[in-house]
Amino acid sequence: MASMGGPNDLSSEMELDAFRRLFPICFHERHLLESIRPDGRALGRARDTTLMLGAVASANGSALAKIGCTTMLAAIKLEVMTPTAEAPDEGCIAIDFHMPPICSPLVRPGRPAELAPVISKQLSDTILSSGMINLKDLCLVSGKAAWMAYLDIYCLDADGALFDAALLSAVAAFSHLQIPVVSFNDDGRIVLISDDNSGAMKEKEPVNKEKIKLKLNNLPFSLTCILHKNYILADPTSEEESIMETFLTVVLDSSFQLVSLNKPGGPGLAHTSSIQECITLTRQRVKEVQKILQEAISDMEVD
Repeated sequence: MASMGGPNDLSSEMELDAFRRLFPICFHERHLLESIRPDGRALGRARDTTLMLGAVASANGSALAKIGCTTMLAAIKLEVMTPTAEAPDEGCIAIDFHMPPICSPLVRPGRPAELAPVISKQLSDTILSSGMINLKDLCLVSGKAAWMAYLDIYCLDADGALFDAALLSAVAAFSHLQIPVVSFNDDGRIVLISDDNSGAMKEKEPVNKEKIKLKLNNLPFSLTCILHKNYILADPTSEEESIMETFLTVVLDSSFQLVSLNKPGGPGLAHTSSIQECITLTRQRVKEVQKILQEAISDMEVD
């Protein structure tokens, strides 16, 4: 029976795939009528999410985040800088989001992705406005030395909800960050104390005596939703994003306070009821992601 049904099943599968390519909106709306999506998810459910801390050994803090197939690698490198005159007791954070050609067939070699600087700016605004990091905690010696934290996020697979995955990887990388031990050298400059030169620097009083974790507050997490007719789809795939044009990204902190609300264009209107439902879905998502992050931190501590 299986062999007899094989060709028919194959033919039906080919017809379904052709219908999906030729009439994508109709294909998806047939699923929406049943309150389900082509990948089997409920409309308000996000994709499976995983986190791995310490993915880059040479970085001061790093994380690999996956939401479905969307994959982000975040790495932080710390360097000593001279604080600005306007903020002598504060460090700085510089964030760059990269989309290499391997992440999507839409990204061409030699041509920067238009979306990359947009997400970089959105990440910077979100992390700074959320209050997650007190820049004063990055100060070493007021007016003389502070940390510059360079955060680079690489999109390895762009399968939708890029900002959500990028923000998650950034928060996870800062959660993994360890501030290294530093001391003054004979010239009065701040230098790193590594395992190799710790003996030579023993006579100098270190600025911080051991590696320390950066104190984080109000961790921000986001959820992007698609608004299509009367439907709200959480955590869209790249296919869903390509055919449904109205998006809403909600950012809440770990206390469920609203950090930002972003609707980057689209023909649809975001009514108050739709916004409220997106915020409710985001609150549920924040609970899920907080648990995933805490488990990743616990796994790192055990290792």
